Amino acid sequence: MTTTPSEGSDPTLRDGAKRYEGSDIAVSYEARICLHQAECLRGLPAVFDVEHRPWIDVGAAPAEAIAEVVERCPSGALQYHLRAGREEEPSQPARLRRHAGGILYLRGDLQIETDAGIRRESRVMLCGCGTSANQPFCDHSGPCGSAA
Repeated sequence: MTTTPSEGSDPTLRDGAKRYEGSDIAVSYEARICLHQAECLRGLPAVFDVEHRPWIDVGAAPAEAIAEVVERCPSGALQYHLRAGREEEPSQPARLRRHAGGILYLRGDLQIETDAGIRRESRVMLCGCGTSANQPFCDHSGPCGSAA
């Protein structure tokens, strides 16, 4: 059974995620659940730049500013771990919003059941149409993903 790290541990240590480490912060990116909403690109283009390699430069801005932008990522594809300081606090109470196309946006202290086991999440975008090959996450293959 696969789970995300437990409370108090590093959420950037995930199977399938690429990790970018700096002196004050680590950021991970899990491409298979990213729906390319571009909150990171708009929020800190000096840190998140798809034209450069590596595309995440954790040394290009203060760690707290990077953490703030990562928390805007609606899919949870981006996660962070500060070496010192706060950790992300899940929304309380949990919130659910359905996009006009059907994608379900959730924020809170979530346990998501997947074929690989339970994942703890604080931000996630789930398939609302049932056609994703990456269930329960949306992968843009069905009507809900194509309308995003």
